[in-house]
Amino acid sequence: MNQLEQTVIRLEDPPIAQALFGEVRWAWLWLLLRLYLGWEWLSAGWGKLTSPVWTGSQAGTAITGFVKGALSKTGGDHPDVQPWYAWFLNHVVLPYPVFWSYLITAGEVLVGIALILGLFTGIAAFFGSFMNMNYLLAGTVSSNPVLFAIATFLVLAWKTAGWWGLDRWVLPKLGTPWQPGLIFRDHDGHGRPLANQPGRA
Repeated sequence: MNQLEQTVIRLEDPPIAQALFGEVRWAWLWLLLRLYLGWEWLSAGWGKLTSPVWTGSQAGTAITGFVKGALSKTGGDHPDVQPWYAWFLNHVVLPYPVFWSYLITAGEVLVGIALILGLFTGIAAFFGSFMNMNYLLAGTVSSNPVLFAIATFLVLAWKTAGWWGLDRWVLPKLGTPWQPGLIFRDHDGHGRPLANQPGRA
């Protein structure tokens, strides 16, 4: 029984998944998708950044109209906007339109820049997909399903999606929470302080 409890079961990914998401020879594919997605976010964010109804003298006007439009889609047996999300829009977003207007604008611009540069690609793609999901929950289809799908694949390919970008140098330096990078390692190559390791003073 003890032997059975100590057995670690690990299910391997299929070869195609290992190749696409873990081998740098496919990095060119993620580069193309990353640049496309990054440009979409940057252009959308830049449009808001230069618009007075988003970040100018009338900041909050556009998002107020957007939220009210979303709230109008809550009727019927199968509403485009679900009641729980309508509650969020009505009680969390609508009372603070200026804050959300600037936050969304900054988010779109930063996600776009990060994806184009290939910097923290997986994190940028995740937050991009989060914004897509919120737009979808607000009843706006447009290109959001396509952008959400691309972002999801970039998240899965986070190890190589930024290979042709800054992640090629940044990720080995910083590492991950479960595998510290070079700047967080001690002389023995581990993330723990030397004084805390067994057998060391």
